[in-house]
Amino acid sequence: MTVLGLRPATPADDEFCFELHKAAMGAYVTAIWGWDEQVQRGYHSRAFDPGHWQIVTADGADVGMLAVDHHPTEIYVGRIELLPAHQGRGIGTELITTLLDHAGRQGKALVLDVLTVNHRARAPLPASRPAGGGPARRRPDQDQDVLDPATTGRRPVTQLLTRT
Repeated sequence: MTVLGLRPATPADDEFCFELHKAAMGAYVTAIWGWDEQVQRGYHSRAFDPGHWQIVTADGADVGMLAVDHHPTEIYVGRIELLPAHQGRGIGTELITTLLDHAGRQGKALVLDVLTVNHRARAPLPASRPAGGGPARRRPDQDQDVLDPATTGRRPVTQLLTRT
């Protein structure tokens, strides 16, 4: 069984986080804007926030990062990235499920910021699907996918903010 953990990011994690972003998100960035190394390094330099980011560990090894903001009515996941070798192993699902449960206990929504081309991240969590599966529904007033609480049994609503 894999032991998952979170530790605070430090300035020494700067290059790890850039390379992680490139490995985990490079194909999605390329699909939308194209990958320009200089532009991406500049973006990373401005965005890297070791006081705010957490490093995801699996069995003591650094395998990803997580950036979460707590607001009065929601918990906002701005970034969750895992090295490709650690994707598809339930790590992201475990992190999101834990945050979803935490948000539910506080009566808040869990909002995930997801690129529209990242179909895997936009899929409902297996634990959130009603029996027999079921799609997310689209809110008519916003460009967000919302897992229907009537079919998921979870309150509050989980939202996916999609970006192009």
